[in-house]
Amino acid sequence: MADILHDFFVKAPAAKVFDKIATPAGLDQWWTKSCSGEPQAGATYDLGFGPEYQWKAVVTKFQPAEEFELAMSKSDSDWRESKLTFKIEDKPGGCQVRFSHKGWPESNEHYRISSYCWAMYLRLLKLNAENGLFVPYDDRLEV
Repeated sequence: MADILHDFFVKAPAAKVFDKIATPAGLDQWWTKSCSGEPQAGATYDLGFGPEYQWKAVVTKFQPAEEFELAMSKSDSDWRESKLTFKIEDKPGGCQVRFSHKGWPESNEHYRISSYCWAMYLRLLKLNAENGLFVPYDDRLEV
């Protein structure tokens, strides 16, 4: 199995970054086109990426300002049953984020494209948390 791993520093408090990754409103600022669900363990999130990509995930870890995890339950075959995990640690001047997308069936073309896209999206998360930058959904991979 292949995993996607990204570690990065955000010049914002852990609680603010957690809000950006663990709430539907926060996710809509940098990743999803539309997201809904209750920010709590066991909840199902509806992850909208356009008409052909209406996915679902279950919140499997929810520790405010520390850890958030989604287990994909409805998606394309490569993402199905994979897990997206964010671990956050307060540091002087901000927080360290450790991101993983684990459970890929193989290191195929979709894996390589998604790894690149995650780097781009996580950069937008950082810019949004630090500066409030909002990029419209259709422009996010062009910034």
